[in-house]
Amino acid sequence: MRSANLQINDPAPNPTTRAVYEGEFETHDSTRLFYRHWAALSTGSRKAIVLLHRGHEHSARLGHLVEELSLPDCAFFAWDARGHGRSPGERGDGPSVAASVRDLDCFIRHIRDAHGIPTSEICVVAQSVGAVIAAAWVHDYAPPIRGLVLAAPAFKVKLYVPFARTALKVMQQVRGNFFVNSYVKARFLTHDPERIASYNADPLIARAISVRMLLGLYETAHRVVEDAQAIHVPTQVLVSGADYVVHRAPQARFFKRLGSKDKEYHSFKGFYHDTLGERDRHRPIARVREFVLRQFAATASTPELQTADRCGYTADEVQALKAPLPAHSFKRLRFAMTRLSMNTLGRLSDGVRVGLRTGFDSGRMLDYVYQNKAQGFTPVGRWIDRSFLDAVGWKGIRVRKVHLTQAIEQATRLVREHRLPVSILDIAAGHGRYVVDAVQRLPLSTWSVRLRDYSPQNVVAGQTLIRNRGLEHVISFEKADAFNAESIAAADPRPTLGIVSGLYELFPDNAPVQRSLAGLARAIPPGGYLIYTGQPWHPQLELIARTLTSHRNGEPWIMRRRSQAELDQLVVEAGFQKVEQWIDEWGIFTVSLAVRTS
Repeated sequence: MRSANLQINDPAPNPTTRAVYEGEFETHDSTRLFYRHWAALSTGSRKAIVLLHRGHEHSARLGHLVEELSLPDCAFFAWDARGHGRSPGERGDGPSVAASVRDLDCFIRHIRDAHGIPTSEICVVAQSVGAVIAAAWVHDYAPPIRGLVLAAPAFKVKLYVPFARTALKVMQQVRGNFFVNSYVKARFLTHDPERIASYNADPLIARAISVRMLLGLYETAHRVVEDAQAIHVPTQVLVSGADYVVHRAPQARFFKRLGSKDKEYHSFKGFYHDTLGERDRHRPIARVREFVLRQFAATASTPELQTADRCGYTADEVQALKAPLPAHSFKRLRFAMTRLSMNTLGRLSDGVRVGLRTGFDSGRMLDYVYQNKAQGFTPVGRWIDRSFLDAVGWKGIRVRKVHLTQAIEQATRLVREHRLPVSILDIAAGHGRYVVDAVQRLPLSTWSVRLRDYSPQNVVAGQTLIRNRGLEHVISFEKADAFNAESIAAADPRPTLGIVSGLYELFPDNAPVQRSLAGLARAIPPGGYLIYTGQPWHPQLELIARTLTSHRNGEPWIMRRRSQAELDQLVVEAGFQKVEQWIDEWGIFTVSLAVRTS
């Protein structure tokens, strides 16, 4: 950290009287991002406000809020998002919106570790694109923050040109990633003449945005709005009444669907998009201050989600998927045609045949998806198979495999740092390919790796894979029930890393999951680790439920989504604490790493 004079270094001077420090933090891909820190004026305070800037802008333009919010007991932090301000990356670009969301997760953990401020003592105040990133982070990672303020969230950007988004998608497929310039002039962001002048004179403002990030913003925002019930953090939404940049309808829809019991919605007539930078910004700022003070004054609490399988919105979703569609509905006809095509022409595809024979959620199916090689009878069959393997759910499964590898590498490194032997137990490994592939990348001399599965066919296939890789001296495979707590707890040698992947997602009830986690908690010693996966979202949930079959007696494959908050609560209840998480860019599958607490 180093002190800085922003009057010299930055085009948007910070009017606050507090000292401001500049720093960097290392994010998930080793990129170092720039941020600013204003220390609390009260000695010993451990509360913080994290400010997230609009698209095109940077942290210096949020400095006025440090003074205007008048919260002396709070430290303030503001970053320059990747590709903005003084952070690296091509201007207006990034690997994906999901990468930016994970950047935020890394930023919050840096604040916790480097500045000693617990995540539970943080409120996030975010604007526009920053508000979408913040909402996605709270949805996907379920952090226990105090409160969330979303000012003019960019859930749907106004493009004005008819069919612009469709055209951009087509152009992206042809040209790859490219950039478009913002049409918005400063005078349509705020009525404040000083803010307009500073915006126009600011060389750090990036007026272009990559199509990759723009389209990713739409997709992420749509997912978060549709599944806002998964968000339980106290939330305040501020809406500008004359916003030329974003649509207001999705903001209202998000608020209506929001799962938070403590939520506020305030609309400001005549305000342009820069809600917290408007001429009369004292009005929304007063609302923010009141909200933040109330959250810090209240006792931190979270809703109990262990019974969400019986009385939650995802339980209602399952009941709706089980109910037959009306006899003459277009949906029913469409799904019937899909089933017919899969059972006729679809059989030319090897992947479709595997799913029809063993169930689309079987270990055999997942192993086929992992290999990702289009196979079938005739070129038509191979083309169908390629389309089948490129379904978003299967792409997410393959990304989950990559994340599992990263989690196993990180967990084994942490286990060794704790001076514990590396002993891995996967309680439902399917064919075990993801574990075998992962451990082959790591030193194996003193390892013990045991794979289990309930299916005899999976056990035989896994043993064959291990034998073909020449790993019999390290990896064993046995038949066992992943929901038998006594069997898991009796594992010998005692595992220092437990893995449960792709299992809990297949079972809607929480009771067997709790039994399984209890067994893992008894087996894994304090300081050991658990890797667990989740599925908080799926864009094709109804298509899957009404057209695909499960490995369980050929029944319809109906999945109950567990929000990350619900899943994490089950893990904490068993005696673990999450320390790291990965998620694919579509928000479908999560991989989490948790430590066994004492």
